[in-house]
Amino acid sequence: MDKHQAHLQLQAHLRQLSTQFAQRLQAELPPLAAQARQLLQASDGESQLLLGQLRDQLHKLAGSAGTFGFADLGQRARALEQQAQHWLDSLQQRQQGLQDFIQQLQQLAEQPHQAQVEAAPAQKSRRKAAKHSPEVEARVIYILEDDLGIGENIRLTLNTFGYQAAHFSNIAELDAAIALQLPDALIVDVNLPNESQTGLDYATALNHNLESALPLLVLTTQNDFATQLQAARAGAMGFFGKPLDIAKLENRLERCFTQQHGEPYRVLIVDDDRDLSSRYSLVLRSANMRVDVLNDPAQILDAMASFNPEVLLLDINMPNYAGPELAQIIRFNDDWLRVPIIYLSAETDIARQMNALIKAGDDFIAKPISDNRLITTVFARAQRARLLSQALARDSLTGLLKHADIKEQVLLEQERALRSGKPVSVVMLDIDHFKRVNDTHGHGVGDTVIRALANLLRQRLRRIDSLGRYGGEEFLAVLPDCSAEQALRILDEIRQQFSAIRFSAAGCEFSVSLSAGIASSNGSAASELMEQADRALYTAKQGGRNQVRQTE
Repeated sequence: MDKHQAHLQLQAHLRQLSTQFAQRLQAELPPLAAQARQLLQASDGESQLLLGQLRDQLHKLAGSAGTFGFADLGQRARALEQQAQHWLDSLQQRQQGLQDFIQQLQQLAEQPHQAQVEAAPAQKSRRKAAKHSPEVEARVIYILEDDLGIGENIRLTLNTFGYQAAHFSNIAELDAAIALQLPDALIVDVNLPNESQTGLDYATALNHNLESALPLLVLTTQNDFATQLQAARAGAMGFFGKPLDIAKLENRLERCFTQQHGEPYRVLIVDDDRDLSSRYSLVLRSANMRVDVLNDPAQILDAMASFNPEVLLLDINMPNYAGPELAQIIRFNDDWLRVPIIYLSAETDIARQMNALIKAGDDFIAKPISDNRLITTVFARAQRARLLSQALARDSLTGLLKHADIKEQVLLEQERALRSGKPVSVVMLDIDHFKRVNDTHGHGVGDTVIRALANLLRQRLRRIDSLGRYGGEEFLAVLPDCSAEQALRILDEIRQQFSAIRFSAAGCEFSVSLSAGIASSNGSAASELMEQADRALYTAKQGGRNQVRQTE
């Protein structure tokens, strides 16, 4: 299904929800008008109670009606809500004003309402250049670099890391390649002395002609504010000065792809209004997000623990519960401090909005909520939350999981393997003679070697595999649904590829090898699996290094 068909299908679903909401109005509005008529015979105390109930229901209607396309109904409900609030505040319910209030509510109940659903927009124009190739395992990277030595070094290193990299020393060659196939990312040097335009000018013009801009990384000797500003305006996702740290460049390249093609963001919606929460869910799912809906706020702790959301959408006014109260409960748990809380409410009073945010929230969206506003706000918050979560859970040098986090993954995958009956393999890896690298070339070069291995592992292993930096130069990998024999074959290929990487320091080139030990699930506990993999690694070291061993 193409984007246009998917959009038409979404519009049909939204119209169906609007029809269901109109049917709901026919059932809910007449009792609301009848409740208002009771005000004529009620005592002052009863009137205050009735007005409070009417105000709350009108408040809810004012927020939801516009979202379903009933803009006029929402505005009229808002005006009635404000009138009810005024009477509650002043405690002066004049008879004539009350009659008008009841009459308007009666009209609201009797008048037929029709949703105003936006027409599907025209389909976007196709790309003016070639389309992306079908997704393959190796991502295609084009490098525009006039310095042959630098360009070829980047190409060879990226190819070793598992990319399909191509180097072009001039724009004409790059244009010819792009006409045949668009890359998955573009690396450009700012300064191109033999060209009529800079690399940034070229990249800006190229992305302008594409429906979806290519991830762009920039190389330069001009590490000044003006050049960085130009790169930011060109949409660059990375900026690297020369001499170039290629391992660091590859690390950023991988982050770009993770942002583009990572797992869908997880969003939890807590709202007692089933129709409204269903509509929010449909809109967010259409934007490729995973959504869980909770209509009973009392179950929020269980939902948080099981779904592990990256964003929480929380209605601020619900029967028996206030949004800020629930948000404060969430903030009691340190594990959920990184989850952004977005309030949904028809509340228009800025002071009340600010008060809710000060207590525990992060953002506030006033109902009615447009689809674009909902998607944009949730996406921006989820993206930032995931980046922050990854930064806190991952090792700063390699971008891999930290010691405690990768050990937890071993436990999770071992438990899953026991339930499913499928194998799981645990791998311990260690860089051979790493102390010699540090002593000979310095700790900076040692860090480059560690990053290079981390990047190679990330490229060669699957997305479902987990990787962590277990110690200084030691790594731990968890491979679900993978036997020891399969793991041995994969890790031996990685061992050979790592040995082929050429590192340079102070004008001299050198290579480094690795050793690895593998243990596969056999009903043992997670801790025992790690010990078995560690013993296999020791055997590989004792056997001469630069080899992969598995437990007997």
